[in-house]
Amino acid sequence: MSDKPKKPENKLPKGVSPDRDRRGNVRYYFRMTGRPKVRLTQLPGTKLFEHEVAAARLGIPWTKPDAAIPLTPVAPTAAKGTLLWLVVEYKRRARGTVSVDLMERRIRMLEEICESEHKGMKRGGFPFAKMEKRHVAEVRDELRQTIGARNNIVKSLSAMFSWAIANDLAKTNPCSGIKRQKSGDGFHTWSIDEVRQYEAKHPLGTKARLALHVALFTGLRRSDLVQVGRQHLQNGWIKLRPGKTAKSSGIVVEVPLLACLAETIEASPTGDLTWLINDLGRPFTDDGFGNRFRKWCDEADLTHCTVHGLRKAGATIAAENGATDDQLMAIFGWTTKQQTTLYTSKANRKRLAAAGMKHINLERNDDEFVPPVLGSEKSGTKTGKK
Repeated sequence: MSDKPKKPENKLPKGVSPDRDRRGNVRYYFRMTGRPKVRLTQLPGTKLFEHEVAAARLGIPWTKPDAAIPLTPVAPTAAKGTLLWLVVEYKRRARGTVSVDLMERRIRMLEEICESEHKGMKRGGFPFAKMEKRHVAEVRDELRQTIGARNNIVKSLSAMFSWAIANDLAKTNPCSGIKRQKSGDGFHTWSIDEVRQYEAKHPLGTKARLALHVALFTGLRRSDLVQVGRQHLQNGWIKLRPGKTAKSSGIVVEVPLLACLAETIEASPTGDLTWLINDLGRPFTDDGFGNRFRKWCDEADLTHCTVHGLRKAGATIAAENGATDDQLMAIFGWTTKQQTTLYTSKANRKRLAAAGMKHINLERNDDEFVPPVLGSEKSGTKTGKK
């Protein structure tokens, strides 16, 4: 009798797919964008299979436990009202509200917070209703060292408490009012000269030039650049739902296909669906494209430049050319003006400075009134009577 499961495709968890080898044997793999596929060895429908899939989803290795050792439950038990209980509820009930990758990252951070200790006790055992700003700041600074990682801790906690408030599980969000830490301008913003330097190294018709222009003239994030292609073109417009906000705001980005980008696409090798393809003629993965673009920048002696810096360059150029906050939101898919004001305010200051510099003039005409230097009337200098 064959030990193959009957029609397992109808019961497979999300991310798991069957694959037949040349002999007709069915193998199962877990696939997630940006990660290598994971071979699953256990029989679908069993507890071992569920645990193996859970480990693959979290990106951690899994080994079959000894039969004498009971399996650890996937969802830990927790007393109602504790922080760990809230994390378990959020993990169980909030899936589908954001992308799978984002939810997995949040859950990992939240579970790490619950496992961390304060005065000899795990934080997961404390009542979440008594959590305050100072507790959030304490966890943030204790568990993470870099600015970006600390901000992610706060964002994960804030997202969970916002969900809890919407579902009548919590009354306040302890993260409200905690300002995001800043570390300069983050990723380097490309200058026009750097774009020209890159173009000089990678001529028209190369994949490197195509990647530069698609990133610069669409303003898409790296995760969307590897997916955009001909299927997103409609009457001369690029229409795409960004993956980062597909489950939250669900906003759709629509931008016109610029003539310079259309010319580059026409002259470059592209895929059937995606414009950007690797050496095998297949679409890039998110990390694979990031690594390849890193190599192209290094070849152009632009070791400090990144693909995300092109998105910032596009926003900067648009703001300096007079784009409003609403226009930037429409182009780059932002749902609030928290990001847009960084670019428009900086551009406005630059324009104001350019207009104001004419007032710094060391020469004056007799007809012009120049106010006296502050305190000069009390300097003690004697002047004769006119």
